Amino acid sequence: MKKRLINVIVALLAIAAPASTTSAMPPAGLRAADAAIKLDSGLISGVSVGDARVYKGVPFAEPPVGALRWKAPQPVKPWSGVRACTEFGPSCPQPELLERVYGTKIGKMSEDCLYLNVWTAARNPTEKRPVMVWLHGGAYTMGSGSTRTYDGEALARMGVVVVTINYRLGVYGFFAHPELSKESGHNSSGNYGLLDQIAALRWVKRNIAAFGGDPSRVTVFGESAGAGSVCYLMVSPLAAGLFHRAIAESGTALGPQRHLRETWYGQEAAEKIGERAAGVLKIRDLAELRSQSAEALLAISSAGAGTPSAANTFVFGPIVDGWVVPEEPATVIEAGRQSRVPLIIGTNADEGTIFVLTSPISSVEAYRAAAKATYGSYADEVLKLYPATQLSEVRPALSRNISDLWFVSGARLMARAQSKVAPTYMYHFTWVAPTPRGKALGAFHGSEIPHVFGTLSPEASGAGLDKTPSAAMMAYWVRFAATGDPNAKGSVEWPAYEASQDRYIVFGDEIKVSSHLRSNACDLFERMANERRAKRKDNQQP
Repeated sequence: MKKRLINVIVALLAIAAPASTTSAMPPAGLRAADAAIKLDSGLISGVSVGDARVYKGVPFAEPPVGALRWKAPQPVKPWSGVRACTEFGPSCPQPELLERVYGTKIGKMSEDCLYLNVWTAARNPTEKRPVMVWLHGGAYTMGSGSTRTYDGEALARMGVVVVTINYRLGVYGFFAHPELSKESGHNSSGNYGLLDQIAALRWVKRNIAAFGGDPSRVTVFGESAGAGSVCYLMVSPLAAGLFHRAIAESGTALGPQRHLRETWYGQEAAEKIGERAAGVLKIRDLAELRSQSAEALLAISSAGAGTPSAANTFVFGPIVDGWVVPEEPATVIEAGRQSRVPLIIGTNADEGTIFVLTSPISSVEAYRAAAKATYGSYADEVLKLYPATQLSEVRPALSRNISDLWFVSGARLMARAQSKVAPTYMYHFTWVAPTPRGKALGAFHGSEIPHVFGTLSPEASGAGLDKTPSAAMMAYWVRFAATGDPNAKGSVEWPAYEASQDRYIVFGDEIKVSSHLRSNACDLFERMANERRAKRKDNQQP
């Protein structure tokens, strides 16, 4: 259980929609939108869904293939005529775990995957509606903007313009190598997935007004790795000014980070990992690297950041590269140098349950040994907070440990830091679906997403959508996107976060305000974090 603990199961929480290339005609049952939209690269058409319109598979960068593999995203070449944007573009290459584990088809995959999707109910481009740009989760290794759960129609009908995007994943999105750094012009490599997100935000700034969106009111929001991405963007100078509010659901970018050329906190330098990976493939130069097949590259990529790697496989994720992420995010945030935008940040009550499903820890002794290996001198305190004296208690204790120490505590750290520079709001999601999965996993990691998008199925809602927090969460999120303040007359007042009061809103069977969430665990986490910082200043390895 390290700070970057991300399990492959995270990416399996939502059912992925099939992805495909655009076609000339709208899919069956849908009708063409009334008029073409003019972008800076050309005209596009979409489809109408009720009183909203959707434009799928809109390119925001040139395909990152061939010589553009492992390069910053390049501007789209203009096209003539009207491009039909009626079906999702391909998903970025990734392990097919969705299909192998859950039987869910993820659809077509291709390196030509830098597409986004737009939902709007605006009737003309002068409306200037707030914009919400979604960054999907999936351990920086899996996921797609076309996942069914992320359908933006319901939010669009509430008055925002919704954008979901793809970004390069795993070995394609986060591969660093000395030769790539040398050719980059920035002496940097490895954060191509983050550069894709920044390119999409730049596209939004240039083009969203054509959809009735306001480029001066852009909210970037995401869950898990998507929430981590939000925090990386908050500390990246390349993203400054491209968004004006931020929402991080169950994730941050705090904690020890891998660096480009140096070993930090025992984590191998990213360029060294790239060299070792190239050695496994018996590669001699960049041309050979760029000519490798998708199958060969995916074969050396671990299924998720923080998961155990098999022999000759490697973990790829965001790094401190000196350009996109110039410094450790925690350093920037502690100093108050991050984007000073209003923030919503929160967690779910049972974040850990989904992670322990495949835990190899199968005895009380193994649990205690893992705690000592992970927490060192703090292990006894951790075991006192999360005791297990018999096997049946091990997984629940481990689940609470993960939920508190790596999610709730990280959210409180981020809330405390951001509240010093901008209005910040913290939440805790506790609603449990009346389904077998809900009963087994509780309010698990990612279970809030369909509430936010209004895509909760009738089966999952049990007694009906009016018995869930979905409508309230959507309203708070939309108001926040519009004004930077989630509150409105008639709703439960969501207090801005203050460290002294430590208040947050609960989204459960009842919506209410509470305070001091998991304080003992958060205090312990802060002491561990402070010790890490002290060792960092002394140039010591933990």
